[in-house]
Amino acid sequence: NFPFENLYIMASAKSAGTTVTFKGKDYVVEELTENSFDKPIDIALFSAGGTISEKFAPIAAAKGVVVVDNSSAWRMNKEVPLVVPEVNPEDIKWNKGIIANPNCSTIQAVVPLKPLHDKYGIKRIVYSTYQAVSGTGVKGIKDLEEGLRGNDLNQAYPHPIAGNCLPHIDVFLENGYTKEEMKMINETHKILGDDKIKITATTVRVPVFDSHSESINIELEKPFEIEDIKKLLAEFPGVVLQDDPDNNIYPLAREAAGKDEVFVGRIRRDFSVDNGINLWVVADNIRKGAATNTVQIAELLIK
Repeated sequence: NFPFENLYIMASAKSAGTTVTFKGKDYVVEELTENSFDKPIDIALFSAGGTISEKFAPIAAAKGVVVVDNSSAWRMNKEVPLVVPEVNPEDIKWNKGIIANPNCSTIQAVVPLKPLHDKYGIKRIVYSTYQAVSGTGVKGIKDLEEGLRGNDLNQAYPHPIAGNCLPHIDVFLENGYTKEEMKMINETHKILGDDKIKITATTVRVPVFDSHSESINIELEKPFEIEDIKKLLAEFPGVVLQDDPDNNIYPLAREAAGKDEVFVGRIRRDFSVDNGINLWVVADNIRKGAATNTVQIAELLIK
């Protein structure tokens, strides 16, 4: 139900001329060119990869369009806000024509971290992620589908994904971390506006089609009561608390798929450190982790 007068669908020359149906109306796909933004366009939602975004986002911005970009191209640029609407909506105000959508695994993590940081202060975070194959696109889905049939394709990954957990998302860097792990570390600092938080991450691809799951271990600055933490999270926008272990209720990837919220459960004290806590956080990586967050940013722009 996004309000608009005109909708333009743009893609590469290969897709030009095909039709996309939205709300019962057919739209013909146009080829994206340097002149595409000569039309009266207010907002452009980009999700065509970093190379396209690097070239065309500045062209659009120069013509008065506000770009909400879903690639990694602009996320760590100091001139570009990196926004999760529940967490740092005020950052939208200093955009210069481009707003970046964060990495999927970071988006769902910072939503529950925000109220904790505001009330108790976060000293340290340990991320361990269990990420769905849809995060790799159609090739990742095909690898898992075929792998489950006993036919290992290895189109998307260096090893079979069916029956496996791959501690390898994106490329390895010189420091031994993967690019995905460093994205989570750097983006969390930027979105929460606090570089002092100590953060480490291990990101893992698992044989699940949709929804990323994350174990988040947090060391807070101040003491807390578990019931206060649960109440704080239950009341925070965009969070659904699912925490009733006696009845086997906790966030699940299959249940989060197709939904826009971030699901949080398994909230318990970490007795190994002062003021430590563990959370289990699950969200649909294509919805809240990408498309939904992008549209929420556009809705904020209209407000």
